[in-house]
Amino acid sequence: MSVTGEADAEERDEDLAPPRRRPGGRLVGGLLFVLVALFLVAAAVRLLGLDANRYTVALIALTPYVLAVGFVLAVFSLLARRWIIGLLALVLVVILGADVAGRVLPDSRPFQRGPQVRVLSANLSGHGNARAVVDWVRRGRVDVLSLQGLTPEAVAALDAAGLRTELPYREFEPTAEGTGSGLAARFPLRRRALAGPSRHEQPSAWVDVPGSRGLEVVVVHAARPLSPAGPDQWRRELAGLPAAPGEGPPRILAGTFNATLDHAPLRALVNQGYRDAAAEVGRGLVPTWPADRLVPLVALDHVLVDRRCAVDDLVVLDVSGSAHRAVLTTITMPG
Repeated sequence: MSVTGEADAEERDEDLAPPRRRPGGRLVGGLLFVLVALFLVAAAVRLLGLDANRYTVALIALTPYVLAVGFVLAVFSLLARRWIIGLLALVLVVILGADVAGRVLPDSRPFQRGPQVRVLSANLSGHGNARAVVDWVRRGRVDVLSLQGLTPEAVAALDAAGLRTELPYREFEPTAEGTGSGLAARFPLRRRALAGPSRHEQPSAWVDVPGSRGLEVVVVHAARPLSPAGPDQWRRELAGLPAAPGEGPPRILAGTFNATLDHAPLRALVNQGYRDAAAEVGRGLVPTWPADRLVPLVALDHVLVDRRCAVDDLVVLDVSGSAHRAVLTTITMPG
């Protein structure tokens, strides 16, 4: 047989050979298609800020977990040679990951020569361990304490544990329903009206920090977006929080925002002259809620710091009896 004849025979054999099947067959391909489609929907909800109802608000809060699932799906899809859905998933993983990664990578710290201030935010949920909070105040040498979920009974328990000795100045607004809040400080303070209308009390004050022009602190306790009433009140309350002033005394917002950095209303607030203290030091994914369950899942408690301040440190602390973990932040003010 001639060389040409042999080549023609080989080509005919290749034409008759069955096509190569992709790993897993149709069942695996169909399952991957459905799962990747669900991931694409979840990613779109986050990227477009579609927090119109409590279900999408909850889904957005789980973005870091959605991102992890999306990465696994992208890898499996590419290994199974489902190129289109694999590449689509991979592109969205990169887009989401670029934002989420900023919360675990510490930012460069601006240099400041002013006084150092320690701010503790603790949500008692109406029945948190007051003695534990006062212990953290002592051990952490706290200068300013932001309290949420404050009741008259909690105030009595805090004072019995020695809070007034540590932080003698205060603006407390307790309520029997647990919607109260309060601000206590080591230094004299002067009440200010800075936050907009809200379902929970949100007192604010100017704190006379020695060696500075003072520090404005707003206690934050936003409405629950997952309530049957929906997230409208939550959005209004976050929008009603004040922007950083840009000049004059720096400002801090500390408390329970009931939002993660994936929620558009909180991101919009941060962009008004603040830094999220946890994200600044690479702890932006450390969860604070629900602390009274097996494992906390999401970070709903934040300290937003005026961009003119430097964030030195942040730790998340357990408070027994509360659904929220406390956040202790150390900042350096402008000189």
